[in-house]
Amino acid sequence: MNEKIATQNLKETILEITAKNKPATVNQLVELVKQRTPASNQEILGAIIELQNEGKLQLTTPPQQALRMSTYLGTSAAHWYYVTVALTIATVVAVFSVPENAFPLVYIRYILGVIFILWLPGYAFIKALFPAQVPIKTNSKDLDTIERIALSLGMNLALVPITGLLLNYTPWGIRLTPITLSLTALTLIFATAAIIREQRTYNKPPA
Repeated sequence: MNEKIATQNLKETILEITAKNKPATVNQLVELVKQRTPASNQEILGAIIELQNEGKLQLTTPPQQALRMSTYLGTSAAHWYYVTVALTIATVVAVFSVPENAFPLVYIRYILGVIFILWLPGYAFIKALFPAQVPIKTNSKDLDTIERIALSLGMNLALVPITGLLLNYTPWGIRLTPITLSLTALTLIFATAAIIREQRTYNKPPA
């Protein structure tokens, strides 16, 4: 909760400084914000990226230096990527290490399995398609999140059956191991493509 409040306060400071000082570049904005807050460069960059994705901040020029992937991965805007990868790996570990009769640990396997089957591949795919905003543009992050949830659930309902159908025509068939590994590969590939597109979208000069 305290971290959420701190992030919100940082965003308000960024918007206030932008309106008052009108910095020409992201680098100038970061330096101005550092004079007002003890936040690190990565925290400030993460807040700027989130504000841009929410449609609340539009800088007229790109950063003087492109934001490297290693730096971008350290910002709060990339937290979703780590959560997605962590949940995917945790699901694979639970599926192959927790037996069906291992109560109550098996419930962890069930919960992770439901999230994995109903959410993760579709969410990663939608992120890869629309790294900044979903097709219906809004100025509200809450609405954008709701739209992503709806699109992710719908895409998952398509991806999982198609994966099963394709596996049915392979020597492995529709079994637990090939389905789990196939969906894991899809999720990690889509998530990695999404984070790369996000970083490139951020560095892309405005039209």
